[in-house]
Amino acid sequence: MATIAVTGANGFVGRHLGRELVAAGHSVIGIGHDATAAEPDVLSDYVCADLTQGWPALRAVDAVAHLAGLAAVGPSFDEPARYVTQNSAMVIHLFEALRVLQQSPRVLIVSSGAVYDAQAEQPLDEQSPVAHTSPYVVSKVLVENLGSYYRRIGADVVIARPFNHIGPGQGPGFLVPDLVETVQQARTKGEAPTFGNLSTLRDYTDVRDVVRAYRLLLEATDLPHELYNVCSGRSLAGTDILDAVQSVLGDAGEGDADPLRVRPQDPSTITGSHDRITRDVGWQPVIDPTTSVGDYIAALGGTVDGPAESR
Repeated sequence: MATIAVTGANGFVGRHLGRELVAAGHSVIGIGHDATAAEPDVLSDYVCADLTQGWPALRAVDAVAHLAGLAAVGPSFDEPARYVTQNSAMVIHLFEALRVLQQSPRVLIVSSGAVYDAQAEQPLDEQSPVAHTSPYVVSKVLVENLGSYYRRIGADVVIARPFNHIGPGQGPGFLVPDLVETVQQARTKGEAPTFGNLSTLRDYTDVRDVVRAYRLLLEATDLPHELYNVCSGRSLAGTDILDAVQSVLGDAGEGDADPLRVRPQDPSTITGSHDRITRDVGWQPVIDPTTSVGDYIAALGGTVDGPAESR
């Protein structure tokens, strides 16, 4: 059993990761900016901390999963300095604290598949070019570079680039929650729904598969690479996700496109490759998107995140 600190423990991914680690026999210390833990029964301890100001005093841990950070792309255009400054500060405080304490746990830094140049040949693998398309992406590339720097001077660092997440507990501002809300409102009002651009294809992975990948990266005794994609390896159109939503909620009608919700600059297709992580730790996704959507809808009676920490 290992003791693993998880930052962003109250977030969408953080809560799933805590459950995944505990189910595998590990002890989890949650770190978050909320006064209390969202799921205290899962955690062995919880620390409220502002990681942009410093790393909290913790007992020695075997590993750290760093999920916390400003995660939404859209708002980063309005607050570029905040995204770059805060996301990088968290990582610096983490590694500087470990350096002073002379501790070297495995540190998993969660970046994003959004850093890739979507115009590059697909599927996108770890050798594909990066494109600095938003302040959010700039902050993630900076965080990766900081991880590489600390790895060079002796830290045990692995970086994950997850693609789109879906699954139970996801908060608003992402495709599945927004489609579910749109369909529910249309059915309640008896009106035709309006959507954004549902023709784009994206690589969706269930959050429970994602956190299993993180666990395997944290547990691996020897990783031949520093960087790993976490993705499904296939892309689905927004219309496919809508079909899955309406198969559970009922058909709300064909609907119309809302010009205000269409972003012309969005790439038509993004598909990742998970060959490296499959080869090195044996991970591959097992939960299909239809199940993810159904489980999301079934969980709506429980706690659902807002767009706070991490992804």
